Amino acid sequence: MALMNFEFFSETLSLASEVNVVFSQRSKKQLGSDHKSPVLYLLHGLSDNHSAWLRKSSIERYAEEYDLTIVMPAVHRSFYRNTYSGYRYFDYVAHELPELCKTYLQISKSPSDTFVAGLSMGGYGAFKLALTHPEQYAAAASLSGALDLASLVHQKDELFPEWPHIFGPDQNVEASEDDLLHLASERKKEGVSLPKLYQCCGTEDYLYLANQSFLSHSQKIGLPLTYEEGPGEHVWSYWDVQIQKVLEWLPIRKLEKEGSSPDTDSKAPAS
Repeated sequence: MALMNFEFFSETLSLASEVNVVFSQRSKKQLGSDHKSPVLYLLHGLSDNHSAWLRKSSIERYAEEYDLTIVMPAVHRSFYRNTYSGYRYFDYVAHELPELCKTYLQISKSPSDTFVAGLSMGGYGAFKLALTHPEQYAAAASLSGALDLASLVHQKDELFPEWPHIFGPDQNVEASEDDLLHLASERKKEGVSLPKLYQCCGTEDYLYLANQSFLSHSQKIGLPLTYEEGPGEHVWSYWDVQIQKVLEWLPIRKLEKEGSSPDTDSKAPAS
């Protein structure tokens, strides 16, 4: 397994930035040194950073089984938005970061090999990226995502004290570009091809009702969505299990184990 810490200056943010990158070295041995792997942009939650998935889950060990490069950026407490205070985090994750990764990492440039997933704030970010730029992603997954921001406004002072700096002084997200329900409706009206969507949330999670709201709206407008729920709180023990299910759900190749015969049951052909 390979772990890289990629440090660079972001022109979009005017800020020194870094991402963690993991990939299986087996992919090069089995598929060739020139092979370009699919990529998953894996997003952190509100109080974490680019190291959270590595420190609090076993994502590095799980990734070893797949032909997949996982990129984990840091966006601070931005909600993956171009914030009112001026930091263009959405543009950074949606545009600059992928271009940098395509330049410096051996990853596929095809949207059919590009995925995004995240937990909590990162689940919101993953769906916002997929619904805003559906042409860039083949699939997106939300784990306990804050998927209905409008329903959380009454909790903003407690949970999100920086809300005005992110969303602006009027603090209104309903029917805006930050409202995932609105974005989903707009994409359906346009009839554009959407990425595959996967949503899960624990039934004891404080964001369960926000997830139910997005699920209900998706069903109402006919938005294709794979949904799963079960016992679980807003904790890493839940997300560590669910990210394994996300990897199984993604259309990616499962690698042969060292010393084994070729795997005839791989889920996807080499890109």
